[in-house]
Amino acid sequence: MVDTDSTIQVRIDSKTKKNAKKALDAMGMDMSSAIKIYLKQIVITQSIPFKLVTENGFTLEQEAAILKASAEASRGENVEGPFDGDEAIEYLKRIANEN
Repeated sequence: MVDTDSTIQVRIDSKTKKNAKKALDAMGMDMSSAIKIYLKQIVITQSIPFKLVTENGFTLEQEAAILKASAEASRGENVEGPFDGDEAIEYLKRIANEN
């Protein structure tokens, strides 16, 4: 049996496509090659081959924990502090990993 190439059509907003192309160009890779690598990694790992993050760079769980902590702080619950910048970041990391 001969394996033949297949075509995939993907709908994506123009801003995302433009920004992805710009990033891939900087890596010396075209969009088609990047998508092929992505799909092959899905086959190899049997999963999404990277950590899913929000636009803020947090995992969904981390962002949920931060939003929960923010809501609690607004209500005066579970409040610690005051923190300097480094202490605040370490605290947020710690509570994100607890959830």
